[in-house]
Amino acid sequence: MTDISRKPVSASAIDSHVYKVFPNDLNAQQTAFGGMIMAKCDRLCLVAGERHSGRVCVTAAVDSFAFRAPAKGNDTLVFKVSVNRTWNSSMEIGVRVIAENSYTREERHIISAYFTFVALDEAGKPVAVPEVVPETEGQKRRFHEADMRREARLKMRDELKRSRSKPGA
Repeated sequence: MTDISRKPVSASAIDSHVYKVFPNDLNAQQTAFGGMIMAKCDRLCLVAGERHSGRVCVTAAVDSFAFRAPAKGNDTLVFKVSVNRTWNSSMEIGVRVIAENSYTREERHIISAYFTFVALDEAGKPVAVPEVVPETEGQKRRFHEADMRREARLKMRDELKRSRSKPGA
């Protein structure tokens, strides 16, 4: 009997979604428009979240969306997405984007980002998601780091609340 309350990372991972950068994707600097790449990351993370939870999911937060290098015209973007960790109704979903030169096949790691998604029931209320089970050493590292990012995010939220509740804030 399969335990549906637990799913391996591999059950919902996206290993290599590709997107070819065309001239209409470029900004004034002739590099790929960052917002276009962000939107693709959000959608792919959504797919991983819905595959994992079997539910409608919504983006709740985006952490640490770091542009490490630009993507250029004619590059092929390769997106790698996985559910890193789950908590009750939320999931951290990580995305890594590689820009590949279409002719030389040289690869550049251009983006790493972490999205938090919440699964919803038919009434639009948060609903529990299956626990994610890391299988590889990399998945286990991301599983542990996800908890650290969540703790930092919740601590920052609490500190901001306290700061705003002070007189004159």
